[in-house]
Amino acid sequence: MKNFFSIFLTVLVFATANSCKSANSQDDSTLPKDISERPADENSEKYDQALLDEMRTEIESAIAKEKCSKSSEWTFAPMGSKACGGPVRYIAYPKKMEEAIAPKISDYTQKMSDFNKKYNIVSDCMLAAEPSGVRCENGNTVFIY
Repeated sequence: MKNFFSIFLTVLVFATANSCKSANSQDDSTLPKDISERPADENSEKYDQALLDEMRTEIESAIAKEKCSKSSEWTFAPMGSKACGGPVRYIAYPKKMEEAIAPKISDYTQKMSDFNKKYNIVSDCMLAAEPSGVRCENGNTVFIY
């Protein structure tokens, strides 16, 4: 009986030591260091909002590279979609960029509309005032109402 107990105890210690060693042998370099770095859930509202934010930033960054010196060279378009309908705001851009930027603005607006429907977004339903034109002030655009 004493011999059986010794063998059992030896096997138990060996198994425990071996299991601890194998659990720590995982390559930690592939694990996220922070919970915020974990892979995004591509079916989540947060993920879709991040994609919209990325699109908006891309549009705004492209336009921001241009300085406003002649108001006649600038135009504006509605951008975004409120849940109740209508644009979130208006954005000014150089007419020379219209071919490149107008489709991006339109795509962003459509994707925001789809996002609002998909996640049942509620908004204030106030309409954004449509500007009558654009003027240049210190290299920046200012809407005329």
